[in-house]
Amino acid sequence: MIGQKRIRDYGVKIGRLEPGSLNAITDVEGVTVGHVTLSHNNMQTGVTAILPHQGNIFKEKLIASSHVINGFGKTMGTIQMAELGTLETPILLTNTLNIGTAADALIDYMLARNPEIGRTTGTVNPIVGECNDMFLNDVREKFVKGEHILQALENTSSEFKEGTVGAGTGMLCYSLKGGIGTASRIMEMDHGKYTMGVLVLSNFGILSDLRVNGKAVGQELKEAITQSYKEEDKGSIMVIVSTDLPVSERQLNRIIKRSVTGLSRTGSIITNGSGEVIIGFSTATKIPHEKPEHCLLVPLIHEEDMDLAFRAVGEATEEAVLNSLVTAEEVVGRDGNKRPAFKDLIEEFNISVI
Repeated sequence: MIGQKRIRDYGVKIGRLEPGSLNAITDVEGVTVGHVTLSHNNMQTGVTAILPHQGNIFKEKLIASSHVINGFGKTMGTIQMAELGTLETPILLTNTLNIGTAADALIDYMLARNPEIGRTTGTVNPIVGECNDMFLNDVREKFVKGEHILQALENTSSEFKEGTVGAGTGMLCYSLKGGIGTASRIMEMDHGKYTMGVLVLSNFGILSDLRVNGKAVGQELKEAITQSYKEEDKGSIMVIVSTDLPVSERQLNRIIKRSVTGLSRTGSIITNGSGEVIIGFSTATKIPHEKPEHCLLVPLIHEEDMDLAFRAVGEATEEAVLNSLVTAEEVVGRDGNKRPAFKDLIEEFNISVI
């Protein structure tokens, strides 16, 4: 995002709805993102942290939900999220074998800010997602340490880099370099104006399937590349959805399921070896940790408003994936394994994306 050429800068406009001012997940007020990038030779990995609001999220929880499109992936915390419908920690993204490290550090982060946890109240439910970066990164070395997690959590901002950064450092997308991407959509309703934001960690797909706004750009690229290009999809994608739309956990779950339409429009067929996991939250209502004396009042949109939200999350997901591709840089990583940048290839072979 910061000083980067994104898909709209190539003349590609996705969907009908307008983006927010940053065209990012952070267009939802209070949401911030931080990265730590670890890139040197066989080390091509990192961590990305999403703070859902700037207060104490353990004491002021958010309505949240998760959805599994294809379960070839690993997460922590989604079982309790499904049961209670709330989020009480930041969200972390990293590589597959650093899930435990990330969860441990996130727990420490929450304990430091909430001395009552495990003493006068219950424990805490850390939310962590992953993708497998083993092609470019020596994943067995588990390069991400606790201090990297805390650094990402403590240095978040509304503006942040996309592509080959943070958890996206070693990820692939459509056989090219992938990583972090983001986008947003504004929803004008009779009762107010709302925002839908999406952040993806893209690590899925084969080149010949890639479509940009309906155009078969991937097939053109595959035909233009003379070198042998093995197409095998064993990756995943994490999709993080934020909104300020007042919704119930059930409504939110219906919304985040529709992110699959955005994935499909980029060419994904949700292959056997690709894990597609969605985590979503709404900032519209804060749920107190301590039980109040009165009943909680949770405002909800009408079901007739849902179609606009469905469109918004699909469009934002599609654009976020494309941003993750077009902002990524070429990486040479583990054992000399290499993945080129999409932007370099379309320039080299003079392929139009519009």
